[in-house]
Amino acid sequence: MSLTKTTVVDQITVQENGSILYREATRIMEDGNQISQTYHRSSLTPAQDLTGVPANVVAICNTVWTPAVIAAYQAQVAQQGA
Repeated sequence: MSLTKTTVVDQITVQENGSILYREATRIMEDGNQISQTYHRSSLTPAQDLTGVPANVVAICNTVWTPAVIAAYQAQVAQQGA
């Protein structure tokens, strides 16, 4: 009997305001058969520090977070705070 644990990003969503939502699935496998799966969801806002974020999510962030998207998000946050 061989148990393995893998974690994969199985869902990435880009919101209208540039925020990125992603889900990681942790799968426990026994002899090639999945016996358990749990999820962890995370969110990122434009220009947020990406330290420790999975590489495929970072690639999406770097594509989506143009200077215009970052400026629009920051303006939206400032307006909501006023």
